[in-house]
Amino acid sequence: MKSTPVGRWLPAFLLLALIWGNSFFFIKVAVGALHPLQVSFGRMAIGAATLLVALALSRRALPRDPRLWAHFQVASVVLTTLPFTLFAYGEQYVSSVVAAIWNATTPLCTLAFTLLLRAEKPSASRMAGLGLGFAGVMVVLGVWQPLSGGELGGSLACFGAALCYGVGGSYLGRFITGRRSEAPVVLAAGQLLSGTLQLGVITPLAGVALVDLSAPPAVWWSMLALGGLGTGIAYLLLYWVQVRAGVTTTSTVTYLLPVFAVVSGVAVLGESLAWNQPVGAVVILVAIAMTQGLLRPVRRRVAEPAPPAPSRVEI
Repeated sequence: MKSTPVGRWLPAFLLLALIWGNSFFFIKVAVGALHPLQVSFGRMAIGAATLLVALALSRRALPRDPRLWAHFQVASVVLTTLPFTLFAYGEQYVSSVVAAIWNATTPLCTLAFTLLLRAEKPSASRMAGLGLGFAGVMVVLGVWQPLSGGELGGSLACFGAALCYGVGGSYLGRFITGRRSEAPVVLAAGQLLSGTLQLGVITPLAGVALVDLSAPPAVWWSMLALGGLGTGIAYLLLYWVQVRAGVTTTSTVTYLLPVFAVVSGVAVLGESLAWNQPVGAVVILVAIAMTQGLLRPVRRRVAEPAPPAPSRVEI
């Protein structure tokens, strides 16, 4: 299959990074007035509504296979319901920038879970990358300094969300995205609808109202952006780019999320960073590059001897 020129998918790729990177900003604003369950339910419901509109415009229908809907329920727990709530909980205690850094560990979590299931064979570069990534996590966490209970719990909640994405990504690839009979937007809509249903039941059972009408306008604008853009439109961009650029290239969007999160968190919210957080983020990103084999060409070029000089110079 002929590859699509970079110029055709790069704008959508950067827009996806911009939207996802700023999702942590919108969560931070929303969680200032809403319960974490209200944040996760609201973004899920708005995202599902956005994709239902996309389905209507494309004249597509939701799937009818009951087994697929069962897979949606499982995938929604580890890809939306639990991680969305964990990030909202975590950002009550840590900055949006730190939450984005924890999210950047998702590829490492995915690889660790894949190797655990023996779905892929371990290699020296992948194992070294996992080890380096673990060291980066320790640097971000700042294990050498005392942390307050709230800050530690918030960081662990965000890291737990990344772990959920790691588990969910493997499950999604095995049982849902490999299907050829449904379009990606159909699968995404089904998953978000399943997650909305789950949180629609869990939230009232936890004694929390689904909607808080007393929230200020800034919170509602953040929820609309988080649900419509960060959850709905982002899914459409993800699949659009993935079809044209491939899975591996699309996954590198993770590298850009902390960059956009730093811009919005520091410039708009006035958040600050300790030295260990950006340093740890760089270590994690290098580790991800190692696990994805992105550093291999460099090592190969360095290891290979230089070609012999030409016998004569042609002008």
